[in-house]
Amino acid sequence: MATQDDDGNKGSDRIKDSAQQIWLAGLGAFAKMQQEGSKAFEALVKDGAGLQKKTQQAAEETLAQAQTRMAGFASEFGTKAAGQWGKLENIFEERVARALEKLGIPSAAEHAALQARVAALEAELQRRPEKSTATARTASRKTAGRSAAPATAAKKTVRRSSSTKPG
Repeated sequence: MATQDDDGNKGSDRIKDSAQQIWLAGLGAFAKMQQEGSKAFEALVKDGAGLQKKTQQAAEETLAQAQTRMAGFASEFGTKAAGQWGKLENIFEERVARALEKLGIPSAAEHAALQARVAALEAELQRRPEKSTATARTASRKTAGRSAAPATAAKKTVRRSSSTKPG
């Protein structure tokens, strides 16, 4: 019977040895995972940072494209609005000019022409001081005589005698 006990002890020892080896293999795996786990974690962090940079660059490019499009739309809209505003302004100016014309108010061009004509006449008067002074004196004497006369005298009609008629 001793042989059975020896065989039983040997089997028991084998099981203990096997369990011991499994336990040690598990501890080794755990230790290896701890070492490589930190390396794997660092590698994942590095990969994540790279992916974040790429994603951020793509987002910035998309944002820049959107800003460029919006600037183009705004510019186009501004140009169209300015064109419409210019048309509206022209219509308003034309209508105001027509209304002023109907009221008998001279246009800017007519006013400028009149100013030029007055300036030309003044220049002409400056060139002929003697003649214009004599004419002005005569005109002022006639005007002074008329304004000094009573109102009833201005209403009288002057009759010519028959001797003054050509004959």
